[in-house]
Amino acid sequence: MPAYSYVALSKNGSKRKGIISAESEREARRLVKDLKLTPLKIIESKNLSQTLKIKSKDIVLMTRQLATLLEASTPLVESIEIVANQVKNKNLVYVLYGLKEEIIQGRRLGNAMKKFPGVFSDTYISMVSAGDSSGNLDTVFNKLADYLEESAAIKQKVVSALTYPIILVGFSIIVIISLLAFVLPSVVNQFIKAGADLPLITKILLSISNNIVLIIIIGFIIASSLYYLYQNISKDINKKISLDKKILNMPLLGNFILNSELERFSSTMELLISSGANLDIALEECSKVFSNKYLSSTILKARNDVIEGKDFIKSLQHESIIPDIFIQLISSGYKSGNLAGMFNKVSQFMKAEIETKRSVFLSLLEPIVIILMGGFIMLIVLAILIPIMQMNTLAI
Repeated sequence: MPAYSYVALSKNGSKRKGIISAESEREARRLVKDLKLTPLKIIESKNLSQTLKIKSKDIVLMTRQLATLLEASTPLVESIEIVANQVKNKNLVYVLYGLKEEIIQGRRLGNAMKKFPGVFSDTYISMVSAGDSSGNLDTVFNKLADYLEESAAIKQKVVSALTYPIILVGFSIIVIISLLAFVLPSVVNQFIKAGADLPLITKILLSISNNIVLIIIIGFIIASSLYYLYQNISKDINKKISLDKKILNMPLLGNFILNSELERFSSTMELLISSGANLDIALEECSKVFSNKYLSSTILKARNDVIEGKDFIKSLQHESIIPDIFIQLISSGYKSGNLAGMFNKVSQFMKAEIETKRSVFLSLLEPIVIILMGGFIMLIVLAILIPIMQMNTLAI
């Protein structure tokens, strides 16, 4: 079904924009009027399927609804139509009707989802394709919903924990810049006029204060240069792989990134294999879930070994970065024929380890930020107080 973008006026005179699915422009105009809006402009969106962006919470809700309907033995086309009539997101309505039309024309659901790359990830599509082929779509959608909900919950937890420290840092930076730019110079100038001998700490901070604009500009240039350099490295896959390998070898941070990446890989592998995907396909799709290109290339090498009939466990053993316990557990599952179950256990094990480290880090972050910011503000205060104390001593 075609999609139309519209601009309309509400009853209070404010402009409203949106997207609506309709068979024709005339029907689109009628549907806009049904929303109690006065249409001003309606244009058919030709390449909407390539650019659509939908919030993850809407995808999770849609996935859960489809799982429930399919579990109740509701036909796929009917399930999609029911969900389309329930969701409020107009973009998602367009996507669902698009999927429905593709399926009616005889296409598989996974192939139909490939028309919306901005909506469904490669992993999502691969799981749906595997579930469709094995006849376990309801199970796959349930697992997908669980996976997406858990990922969203972890993200929300991290965002919530970081909100206060970020606000604190931002506020402290504003206070520090204000003290350096306005308070310190005006106070110190009085000392200079009085002929006071300024201590070293006051001279250093006064020098910073006098050049604060230049320092900010230089900092901005350095940050921009580093970003530009990183972007250039990212375009060269070999340089990116080399850089990402070095990042994994960094103390503390590297280990945390490695465990996080392997946990996401393990949980995705468990989902794909339990959904009926072949090992080579699962490895290929899971190579895309890595943010780290070195790990992605490692898994692609293992996938090529599987295609050639080799043992993919040996491919992983050649990589010294991958933990021995990870390889041993996966090897055990591979030999026992319970690879999906073992990937699930590895995922749970690493998830617990990551959560422990994340909790420790977040609990330490706030006091560290307070100490650092408070310490710097204390230096500024001392730079003002020490000359005052010296002048009082001389006066006595």
